[in-house]
Amino acid sequence: SPPLHITLAIAEESIQRRAVLYDKEGDYHFDTISAFIKSLRGSDPDAALYWMAKMVYAGESPRFIFRRMLIFAGEDVGMADPNAIQVVNACAQAFEQVGLPEGRFHLATAALYLATARKSNTAFAFFDALEQVGKEADSGVPNHLKDGNRDKEGFGHGEGYLYPHAYRDHWVAQQYLPSSLQGKVFYQPSDQGYEAAIRV
Repeated sequence: SPPLHITLAIAEESIQRRAVLYDKEGDYHFDTISAFIKSLRGSDPDAALYWMAKMVYAGESPRFIFRRMLIFAGEDVGMADPNAIQVVNACAQAFEQVGLPEGRFHLATAALYLATARKSNTAFAFFDALEQVGKEADSGVPNHLKDGNRDKEGFGHGEGYLYPHAYRDHWVAQQYLPSSLQGKVFYQPSDQGYEAAIRV
């Protein structure tokens, strides 16, 4: 008998499910997750749900999607809504307990929360500080910030430290950066969400 030739249309009909163009190791994988993340960043919940649905339909690992959403919560939502990380992490944990197919509710909840949350990427300030550390000579810890409990030789470590809780509003002007970096600003709060109320 002649060899059986199975086309995509025949395969789709046999499993009653339309095939989607998605390669977990190729361009479509990376392009789709990129579209998903950019839709979250652009605060478009409809597009975010669509691209995530495309990944889920094609068999993408929900753990991979949750991992990317956890990264997004810190990188793109950040201090504008610090609860975002907790929400996504709780959804990821709930998914582990529930599994598929019901766990898709937790995928959707996490994605919708991120898409509709206020956005801030000020956590990148840490990388500015990291760059500063990498290019500077070793800066010593100011004496008043040193650990006085371990000052066995009596060098005066910790002397002059002002305990903020002893002052009004639990704040007092004090040097915290090394002397060579006085006045250096790494973190500048945005005007978004929770971060808008931060005073530095």
